[in-house]
Amino acid sequence: MRYRDLGKTGLKVSEIGLGGEWLERHNTEEVKAVIDCCESYGINILDCWMAEPNVRSNIGKAIAGKRDKWIIQGHFGSTWQDGQYVRTREMDKVKPAFEDLLSRLGTDYIDLGMIHFVDEEAEFHRIMEGEFLAYVKEQKEKGVIRHIGMSTHNPKVGKLAAMSGEIEMILFSINPAFDLLPASEDMNTYFAEDYEETLGGIHPDRAELYRICEQQGVGITVMKGYAGGRLFSAQSSPFGVALTPIQCIHYALTRPAVASILAGYDTPEHVRDAVAYETASEEEKNYADVLAHAPHHAYSGQCTYCGHCAPCPAGIDIAMVNKLYDLASMQEQAPASIRAHYEALEASAADCIACGGCEERCPFGVPVMARMEKAAKLLG
Repeated sequence: MRYRDLGKTGLKVSEIGLGGEWLERHNTEEVKAVIDCCESYGINILDCWMAEPNVRSNIGKAIAGKRDKWIIQGHFGSTWQDGQYVRTREMDKVKPAFEDLLSRLGTDYIDLGMIHFVDEEAEFHRIMEGEFLAYVKEQKEKGVIRHIGMSTHNPKVGKLAAMSGEIEMILFSINPAFDLLPASEDMNTYFAEDYEETLGGIHPDRAELYRICEQQGVGITVMKGYAGGRLFSAQSSPFGVALTPIQCIHYALTRPAVASILAGYDTPEHVRDAVAYETASEEEKNYADVLAHAPHHAYSGQCTYCGHCAPCPAGIDIAMVNKLYDLASMQEQAPASIRAHYEALEASAADCIACGGCEERCPFGVPVMARMEKAAKLLG
């Protein structure tokens, strides 16, 4: 298992994580089997947003005596009322629900205290200016949570969070289909059947979010990496082709600032399907050729950092140079941190010999040589 820095939190998280939602379907023994399997493969981060009491207790039993092996994302604002999940900002409901989470998980602290499910910009401002954030910050001051995070499906809210100075990491929905969509305050639109008007490549709002998070040191953990399984079927995929779990995982992990993708698992076999990524070949990871030859083509001319341009005879890590160029070009001046990363590369854009091999290999028709010239001017 490979591990990544989660922004500036100081935490190193497994790049494959555990999203706990599917565990609601299972009994104590089945939950333990999944969590034990995750642990055996080196997975060390789990997200528990669910308010249902039994799943919280079952997770707690599964990690009993092994709490120090897990980095836990626990949510503020996810409550259980009258036998069902209710998202709320009412503090008389929020506080006991969070205390219940601690109790059922059998822990006295949560590593990542998540402000739960904020998709409306107006609500974001209410939270950040009111008693909700004050309570979360109080828990951090007491050591009950170690870091403050937020979960959102809206890239505009994500950008506000990343620039706030209060939010240290975000849980965000990332997959090749969602990346096509504009910001929305209604997550149900992300499962719309008609993508025809959105097949124009990565939406600028989402690309900007990833770049801002990278620049600000705000780490991203990924939810909905499989788009609820829709991407596994050509019939339900907006591209008209099926992707594999490994391809979806690779797509998410190649976005800037992403530290871990939190997949949902029904069984230990699902865990093994995901961690197979760690030993997968480049061919197995290859989402780019699949998307490039899809009936509904979406990414023409856009660098997705897939690495198909390699190998470069001049030794340039073209995907990394493109990523650093994209991160720097949104600023009036290239940030010193980006320049430092660029200068640490063994070969820079200025070393490009314009052989054109990279462009022949690029499945999306990216003008690589022109981008190397621009990168050399901006970062050199």
